[in-house]
Amino acid sequence: MQMEELPCVLTQRVLVRCERSWCYSQEDHGRQGWYAAALMSTSEETSSPDLVALIESIHDGWKSAMGIRFVRAAAEELVAELTVGPEHLQPLGLVHGGVHAGLIETVASVGASLSVIPYGKVAVGLENHTSFLHGVRGGSLRATGRPLAKGKRSQVWQVDVHDEQGRLVSTGRVRLLVIDQDATLPRKPG
Repeated sequence: MQMEELPCVLTQRVLVRCERSWCYSQEDHGRQGWYAAALMSTSEETSSPDLVALIESIHDGWKSAMGIRFVRAAAEELVAELTVGPEHLQPLGLVHGGVHAGLIETVASVGASLSVIPYGKVAVGLENHTSFLHGVRGGSLRATGRPLAKGKRSQVWQVDVHDEQGRLVSTGRVRLLVIDQDATLPRKPG
């Protein structure tokens, strides 16, 4: 179903109103922290400063701790940057592989979720295959994510990470499960 076919959708947690090529969404500020508000472009070519600002206004633990900044957001592309600091390095002075994998999963998860929030859904990671191609000791990293497959139940996103020189330093493919926003997730043991 294309967003253009949905002039207004009301789910338990999200109200979506489509105007021209943009869909605006507001949530009741419940337990889904970063889903408090979302703005989704239905155009491949258009990035919205408003959407980037909304994503940036959401302060979750890992994204904030790592200093990830979203700089471009459109329906078919999401771009985030990270300035490498001491907290990102492993003992040999290289950016830790977990930082690459986490950056890749963050970009894929946010991109996939933005495309399904208007339908009362979110996307959660099921599988992350990250390959490290070149070591990085400093500077900044730029991650660009694009969907390879967008289905009703799952999505697959490809995310490439480049350094300041434009060199591809890591790449990952993330498979995500699309679930209802109100779905009960497994609790922590204990």
